[in-house]
Amino acid sequence: MPRDVLTVDQILAAAIALLDEEGLDGLNMRALGQRLGSAPTAIYWHIKTKDELVQRAGDAIWAEITLPDLDATDWRTAATGLATGLRAMLLRHPWYGQAFGSHLMSGRGKFRYDDHTLDLYERAGFASADADRAAATVLVYVLGSSLGAAAEVSLNRRLSRGGQDAERTIKEFVGEAASVAAEFPRLRVRLETTAATEYAAAPDDAFEFGLRAILDGFGTRLQL
Repeated sequence: MPRDVLTVDQILAAAIALLDEEGLDGLNMRALGQRLGSAPTAIYWHIKTKDELVQRAGDAIWAEITLPDLDATDWRTAATGLATGLRAMLLRHPWYGQAFGSHLMSGRGKFRYDDHTLDLYERAGFASADADRAAATVLVYVLGSSLGAAAEVSLNRRLSRGGQDAERTIKEFVGEAASVAAEFPRLRVRLETTAATEYAAAPDDAFEFGLRAILDGFGTRLQL
């Protein structure tokens, strides 16, 4: 695809798809050019570096999050919607957590989300500084909660690229870890009632539990 036909939106869409499939390590201009049917030089005409490409692709995915109508819902429902929407986006794009820690990630997509979140907490009754803290608390929690899933995707990809049977390797590791964990009484009780592989995974409702606890704390502060 010649450079005068190729658009930035096409480049970013292809980059996001490549990142979803191959992760940060699999993103390069040659592979992206092959996906687009274009020479890498045509991409450089629009985006100068890989770092810029990651930053712009990372910002683009924030647009996937639906922002709740703050005039039509209560603050807690809106906060839950924003947090769960963010987590869903991060799970769809597990490379973002890695990029967030290794690249300068910002842009209109993230700023749109951030501004809406601050509006939400100010409407809830927090002063400006506390609205910043509330938004940051939830953001850090959601990012942290998504790291496990992202790490699993990255680990499976790395093991497979190394010629290993990822599922077997992980199963063996979990079994060995369980034998060590069984030396500790509370972990042993849980392992006796739950399969090691199931116990190694976070409970399905762990994210919801933590988010409710955070919002309960916010509610208490708002009543002081």
